[in-house]
Amino acid sequence: MTDHDHRQTTSAIALLAFACGVAVGNVYFPQALGPLVAAGLGVPPDAATTVVTATQFGYAAGIFFLVPLGDRLRPRRLLVTLLAVTGLGLLAASTARTLMPLLAASVLVGAATVIAPLAGPLAAGLVPAERRGVVSGTLLSGCLAGMLLSRAFGGALGDWLGWRAPYVAAAALSLVVAALLARLLPQLPPATATSYPALLAAPLRLLRTEPELRRSCLYQASLFAAFSAVWTGVVLLLTGPAYGLDTTAAGLLALVNAGTMLATPVAGRLVDRRGADPVNLVCFLVVGVSAPVLAFGALGGVPGLVALVVGTLLLDVGMQSGMVANQVRIYGLGADVRSRLNTAYMTCSYLGGTAGSWLGAHAYGRFGWIGVCALVAALTAVALTRHLLPRARPRPVPAAPDASRRADWSPSSQPGRAR
Repeated sequence: MTDHDHRQTTSAIALLAFACGVAVGNVYFPQALGPLVAAGLGVPPDAATTVVTATQFGYAAGIFFLVPLGDRLRPRRLLVTLLAVTGLGLLAASTARTLMPLLAASVLVGAATVIAPLAGPLAAGLVPAERRGVVSGTLLSGCLAGMLLSRAFGGALGDWLGWRAPYVAAAALSLVVAALLARLLPQLPPATATSYPALLAAPLRLLRTEPELRRSCLYQASLFAAFSAVWTGVVLLLTGPAYGLDTTAAGLLALVNAGTMLATPVAGRLVDRRGADPVNLVCFLVVGVSAPVLAFGALGGVPGLVALVVGTLLLDVGMQSGMVANQVRIYGLGADVRSRLNTAYMTCSYLGGTAGSWLGAHAYGRFGWIGVCALVAALTAVALTRHLLPRARPRPVPAAPDASRRADWSPSSQPGRAR
């Protein structure tokens, strides 16, 4: 690869990381708005948390039904279309007068904003195998930036202008990114001519036949459920009687964890050097330690806030670093089916996250903050137990006969930048 090709590839990956951050932010900023939505629509706080669950459910559905199209359609056109639909869905959400229309719009937004699981396989095909860990870490850093900043600015903007304002701002940003991708992302060929029904069936087949994929799915579903439970419950904790803070505080707590963005590239390099399994083990231990640390958040006051900062940082680092390890593992199973592998993986992950949000809200309602922390410990134990069981030797997925050579793409192979 020439220096010019390297610069174009680096620019494409940076643009994809930015797009990932914007798209992922659309899933997470509602977490900081629960009390504001409850007050604005006149519903109980626990009912308002269903907006988060609806968005994550839509995201899981979008991963299953739309991400396989990343192997079938031209990536640039698909990404631009989905971001445009996301922007329209966010605008619709901002006009909701009751909870049900907001939930319906949230499902649409979640389904359409699946940019990150489409960008991951695309970026993995732009670089050699020995750089995929670093690239996965780079994209994940973009996702983390969107996750953290969206909660911080969403909460602050909501406190200032009301809960509808973050939806309008997110819509505008999604449409801007759609325009940038349409102008700057290279036009790449599809990886396969396989029919859409076959693409939908493929993730289920891969889950049935690939033990390494099933293992990665279980790992991330468990940790992401713990992550979602904590970030659903912590807003209720901070705005409740123990602290009496506003939604801006929940966003600022997320912003404190910006150091996680520095951890994921390091995790990617460790995966490239040592493999995914050792990194997974460390991640389980880190998330497991976060549970008792987070429990001290029930104390309230400065000691409780310190415990929440340290505990959520441990949780975020462990969960996101595990994401890097698991994605590198599944990308090695087959170059021409990466979008379908990622479909199975991310669908399971976000179904876990959806369940975690629901379980976290109910655990908080019944047992308080300690119940949420116990849920984190139990979910981590599930993943760690599976990790310590004997495993079969992994085998690669056979290549499809009609697959193109996207994995060997380089910028110089394209006819020119898209107009």
